[in-house]
Amino acid sequence: MSTATVIGGGPAGLIAAEVLAREGVTVTVYDRMPSPGRKFLLAGHGGLNITHSEDRDPFLARYGAAAEHLAPMLDVFGPQDLRDWCAGLGEPTFVGSSGRVFPRSFRATPLVRAWLARLADLGVRIERRHRWLGWTEHPGGLRFTGADGAEIEVTTDVVIFALGGASWPRLGSDGGWLGPFSERGVAVTPLRPANVGVRVDWTSTFAERFEGTPLKHVALSVRGHTARPARGDAMVTRTGLEGGPVYATGAAIRDAVDADGHCVLEVDLRPDLTIEQLTERLQERRRPKDSGSTWLRRSIALDPVGISLLRESSGGPLPSDAATTAALVKAVPVVVTAPMPIGRAISTAGGIAWDEVDESLMLRRLPGTFVAGEMLDWEAPTGGYLLQASFSTGVVAAQGAVAWLSRPTDRETA
Repeated sequence: MSTATVIGGGPAGLIAAEVLAREGVTVTVYDRMPSPGRKFLLAGHGGLNITHSEDRDPFLARYGAAAEHLAPMLDVFGPQDLRDWCAGLGEPTFVGSSGRVFPRSFRATPLVRAWLARLADLGVRIERRHRWLGWTEHPGGLRFTGADGAEIEVTTDVVIFALGGASWPRLGSDGGWLGPFSERGVAVTPLRPANVGVRVDWTSTFAERFEGTPLKHVALSVRGHTARPARGDAMVTRTGLEGGPVYATGAAIRDAVDADGHCVLEVDLRPDLTIEQLTERLQERRRPKDSGSTWLRRSIALDPVGISLLRESSGGPLPSDAATTAALVKAVPVVVTAPMPIGRAISTAGGIAWDEVDESLMLRRLPGTFVAGEMLDWEAPTGGYLLQASFSTGVVAAQGAVAWLSRPTDRETA
């Protein structure tokens, strides 16, 4: 019977183990943490957003430059397949008002519990507290430190790496695999923070007053970039901004910071109104004795954090004429000095270059070795896209491993 080693106990690794085990392969999963799926469980704390229900073309567009590479993998195991898989574990899904897909329980724990039980029934062995160190000198050999700190060697017929990126290192993904892979000549794009907050040098007055306050229903874009603005709620922090629209703009922010050392993030405080409509409202509803704050609150319903952001960006009194104020409301300039560190990111960009793997995600330099999940060079915004691609690449890598194990040997073709 063929043996397979899966290194990494996140969604990509565990789904790969399941696919392999269903094909009769003896599978062992090695994970460095005391229990598998820790980042998956963390993702479910606020409601497990497993995938998204939008149509295929806009769905693929979420993956940016990696869309063409991921498209065939989403065809193999797409959003409906993932929903059916959840239902098979006793966790049927539903579509939320935003189009995001959640398990009925809204949590990750029941799903993970049922999944681990299924893997046990399939004979998958999970070795916890085992950290991968690299390869041995003989083919098929892998080195680990075990739970007791002793080094062990494992020989296997095929291996799937699903070690993640470098975000949330305390949950197991610390990017420690980059060194051994680079030493083997595998090209790796540097790992960078994705879906992460940004640094802004607020004044102490603004930071102290509005830390933890959301900018509701705004649209964000990077000055000089033509991408469609990202909408949602952005959260003011003491050191910058967080939230869905910030994360969705992350790639453009990184590019601008790399080019100029900073970028200007433009905040549209009223994305559903044009400049002309705002100007008209500001003109019609102004009263002679109104203060600037009262004028903005009553004319266009700006809240205190929005009004203060206008003052923060202008560095002084608010403009007095309606047209200038309307233009500022539609594009409040916020200077971003840097993304937050990778350890605070939800996910990472970068990873193993696509040229290094074939269509089944096998490394061209290391036949019989496959990679899946965030180890590959792709990124996506939150909203179910991260988990979907992790599952899809895990399935494709496992199917590739099964095909590799089933190939004719030299003896059989002689």
